[in-house]
Amino acid sequence: MGPLLAREDIEAELRRTVAGIVRDDPHAPLYHLISPGVNVCFDPNGALFWKGRYHLFYIVQDPALKSGEEFSQLGHCWGHASSADLLHWTHHPTALAPRPGDPDTGIYSGCALISREDAPVIVYHGNNAGTCIATALDDELICWRKSPHNPVIHEPKAGEPGWGVYNVFDPHVWLEGDAYYAILGGMVKPDDIRDTAYLFTSPDLIHWEYLRPFYAPNPAWTDEHEDCACPDFFPLGDRHALVCISHYRGTRCYLGEYRNGSFYPREYYLLNWPGGACHAPETLRDDAGRRILWAWAINQRSAPQGAPGVLTLPRVLSLDGKGRLSVEPAEELARLHRDHRHMENLDITPGMLFSLPGIAGDCLEIALEVPVVTGRFGLNVRVSPDGSEQTAICCDTHAGTLAIDTSRSSLGTGIFRPYPIWDMKGDPSQDTSLQTAPFTLEPGEPLRLRVFLDRSMLEVFANGRLCLTQRLYPTRPDSIGVILFAEGNPATVRSLDAWEMEPVNA
Repeated sequence: MGPLLAREDIEAELRRTVAGIVRDDPHAPLYHLISPGVNVCFDPNGALFWKGRYHLFYIVQDPALKSGEEFSQLGHCWGHASSADLLHWTHHPTALAPRPGDPDTGIYSGCALISREDAPVIVYHGNNAGTCIATALDDELICWRKSPHNPVIHEPKAGEPGWGVYNVFDPHVWLEGDAYYAILGGMVKPDDIRDTAYLFTSPDLIHWEYLRPFYAPNPAWTDEHEDCACPDFFPLGDRHALVCISHYRGTRCYLGEYRNGSFYPREYYLLNWPGGACHAPETLRDDAGRRILWAWAINQRSAPQGAPGVLTLPRVLSLDGKGRLSVEPAEELARLHRDHRHMENLDITPGMLFSLPGIAGDCLEIALEVPVVTGRFGLNVRVSPDGSEQTAICCDTHAGTLAIDTSRSSLGTGIFRPYPIWDMKGDPSQDTSLQTAPFTLEPGEPLRLRVFLDRSMLEVFANGRLCLTQRLYPTRPDSIGVILFAEGNPATVRSLDAWEMEPVNA
């Protein structure tokens, strides 16, 4: 009973920690999955549906393991959370950490899969080692055993075989027939210009053979500074998808054909735009056959230090009737709805600011439909009574865009929305307060928005084709208003529904 009690004590303390974070930090989300502590990063990894539960692992820093101030020395481990319903999460003890005698000195990004022997396996990048694996010792995925063969793919040093030929970084592994395949993210060797991944194969997860680059970068889509990090490759409908990041731009998705062990991208979708916060994606396939994605919603304030890591809401990826990428919020989120309010046939004249009576807050879902938009239409959220703080969400049919404007979101200082994302040096010229995505309504197509507010989190889903992720940090507790607006031409909101969302982190 000793280990079980110890585990229960740890989980109870993690619950108290999360509750304390949301109590003490007015920007800590109430119904998003957040980290139970201070984190440099919060990449989701190793997403797996197993024995009726959703499991997510995530990069967390253990202060006791820090050995220096460099990013690579910050004691990176894998935390673990699981849920039966995608809403209520239990944080478990640390799943993987570097220990004395291990070849890896930090646990970096990777994946999880079910082996040929029907056992859950984690594959991860071990800092200063290479690709490493660990196998679950229990069905709750609490205890893991690292392989004595680690690293199973050695990270080559200068002059060694493989140096200048391939990257050993951010593995993603799948079982195909009797063989395992791995793609390791990176850039095109030997010059490290533009993104690609490198394909390996193995009969047993231990002995790996390098094959070739997995795909060729398209200069029309990505530039020479971009890499392929946190790759996740899977079938989607009658096609295949590669979801990944470039550290430069954030989350994106390739759709294409997979044949003879190579991937041929045919379409390219950004899932983040300059000024956005969507980074480090990870997906799983659940028992309903859904492909569910989470991403790290990066912190966009420089103070206070120690803000919790936050993941986006679970998003379901699919193909629409035209074979395009579709992105929708998981239907389970409706179970958090409370205090439903409904309005319809709201006429919004140009220049008018239509305040929604009885609809206000920082923990809401708002769903609306507008049959015809010509010009600019949108809503302002987190609006203070005098308008000094507000965030605008705007569809512009003339420009063909959907945008989130955070230039007036906060009266505070230290807000920084860097682009490129990973170049977080505080250069004011990199701060991008207007996140703008291409978005065109087809003839006769109504505008349909679903807006999720959760304190500092804002996620805007549009017509099942698009989702924008943003962080907001209003300073005023009364910045909770919601206002509709139109510019250029009038608009009629056929229906508007709003719900308060039940907190799950308190």
